[in-house]
Amino acid sequence: MSWPTLIGILAGICTTAAVIPQIIKVWKTKKVEDVSPAMFAVLLLGVTLWVIYGVLRNDWPIIATNGLSLSLNAIMLFLMIRYKRA
Repeated sequence: MSWPTLIGILAGICTTAAVIPQIIKVWKTKKVEDVSPAMFAVLLLGVTLWVIYGVLRNDWPIIATNGLSLSLNAIMLFLMIRYKRA
């Protein structure tokens, strides 16, 4: 495995894992007032575009890490919608 590929995989793991503490916090507290839905919508768009870019370039580290990130951020957005107070 080349250094650029390894660096790309590590970067993807870091950015993917970054949302996990927020998901756990929202899951436990069921409070989302301090989380910005607009930020997560933009983030979802960004990682979706990264997945498309990875597919176009046939770059599996980009596809895998951003695909997982897309899934986790979609879960977070779902929780935000579910627990939002009217």
